[in-house]
Order: sequence, then structure tokens, then C-alpha cells
Amino acid sequence: MTQTAPNTQTSNGTVRLTANQYGKAENHVVRVYRDSKRHSLRDLNVTSQLRGDFASAHTEGNNEHVVATDTQKNTVFAKAKENGIESPEQFLLGLADHFTSSFDWVTGGRWAAEEYGWSRINDHDHAFYRSAPEVRTALLVRDGDRDVMISGFHDLTVLKTTESGFVGYPKDKYTTLPETEDRILATDIATRWRYNTTDVDFEGTYEKVKDIILSTFTDHYSYALQHTLYQMAEKVIAAVPEIDEIKFSCPNKHHFLYDLDRFGLENPNEVFYAADRPYGLIEATVAREGADVDERDWIGVAGFC
Repeated sequence: MTQTAPNTQTSNGTVRLTANQYGKAENHVVRVYRDSKRHSLRDLNVTSQLRGDFASAHTEGNNEHVVATDTQKNTVFAKAKENGIESPEQFLLGLADHFTSSFDWVTGGRWAAEEYGWSRINDHDHAFYRSAPEVRTALLVRDGDRDVMISGFHDLTVLKTTESGFVGYPKDKYTTLPETEDRILATDIATRWRYNTTDVDFEGTYEKVKDIILSTFTDHYSYALQHTLYQMAEKVIAAVPEIDEIKFSCPNKHHFLYDLDRFGLENPNEVFYAADRPYGLIEATVAREGADVDERDWIGVAGFC
């Protein structure tokens, strides 16, 4: 998936260039559609990184194969006009097609996007407010004729006030946490899923996966956040055959029952202290039985086990 170079002599001995890529990070592009008086928009933060025959730039200072990062930046904005933005995934596929077809020595790359959602103010034709509770993500890695598309979202905060507990865990002399069968369960959902194809209705599938995750959070008694993450993953993979693998990384946003006894007040699970840190951090990966799983597909996807 990465370009290598022959052994190169330096004053410190023999070294070899291994993984390398380069590009322009965080190109924040907003595409407004003005086909009628009722406007719409897509808001993406896009990173473009190329892989291929770039060894001589590193070893010899020869830039003949270096597609300038400024050129990559300009291409992002130009393609927003030429191709439009149907979805973050389709936009990244268009960038990959452009760079690998325009420059013979570019054999692949890594293209990533975050999308920020907007809604109309009082159904106004051209006034919007930032509305999506989550940040949508897409990541495309191309290696020759092989594409790996990973989609997801982060910062979707969810909470339920009951139907969660935590009991039966081992205890030693350092354990102070009391068992409970009725607690608040809250987390910030960060998830990424890997498609087994790029022939996908990315818009429809994104909404379907998000709906499954949210509905699953509500539909069972949770014995631990681990239990809930597994339920979410299992239902996504069962419902979407184009997804072979899904990862979650979720903090346990602790809500501790506040001691009101000292004030002569009862507190039957009504008043809580919301602790921001330290917090439990729960991560899990669930894959379809029999599916090909290659950890190299996840290189560069930080924050997930």
C-alpha cells in the first residue's frame, strides 16, 4: 500500500525509504447549489494524500514526480464544482480517480473527509443553522486497483436514564465502585465501518446505519457499555450486507449519584454529578463471520482498537 525505494547510503549507514505519502490537509470546502431559489449546501473538510513513485524526492531532492500540495488543494475545490458533492464517499472516489488517472506514477493514496450538517432556519430557502449532532466521516484508501472505503461518524452524544446497570465485576482492595442495577448510561459514539464494495448508496446507507445504532441504544437492558456496543455492531452487520466490519470507540460518560443525605434530602436516582474525567474508554471491533479482515486497511485511522 506504500511506496518503497532502493537502499540509500547516508553518512550514518544504509537506510531504506519505506512508507511515505503527502498531500494537502483540511481543505474546508462548502458547495452551494443554486439551481432554484431554494438553495442547498454540503460542507466538507477534505484531506488529500498521494502514494506512488516519490522515492527520488526524498532521496535525491528530485521533484519531477511531486504533484504540489497546492495543486491538490485546488483540485479539491475544482472537483466540488465539476463533480458536485453527492456524498463524502463519492467525492473522495472522484478525487482518487482524478489523481491516479492524471499522473502515471500516482498508484494510490489516502483521501479523507469530515462533513458538517446544516438545516434550514424555519424552512427558509437560503438560511441555515449548523444542526447535525455528529460529524460524519469518510476515508478512502486506494492501492492500485483495490479500494477500501471506511465511513462513520463521531461526537454523537447519547444518554438513557435507566435500563442500564453494572454488576458482577471482580473486586479487590482497590475497588470502591458500588454495584448498581439502575444507572444512567451515556457516551459519545465514535464509529467507523468498512465496506466490502464501493457500489453503495452511501447517503441511504449512512442514515440506515445511524438509525440502527440509535435504536439499538434504546431497545435493551445494558449490562455494560461493552454489551451495548456489541449489540449495535451485530445489528448493523446483520442489516447491511455491504459492511463487513465495524469499530466503536466510546467513553463512558459517568453520572454519579450525588450525596444529598448530608442535607436531609432523599435522592432516588434523580440528581447526579456528571464527571468529565477520568472516564472509561470502551472500544470494540466486530466483523462479519468469514469476511476478509486485514488490519492494514485501518492504518491511519486513529482512536480505534
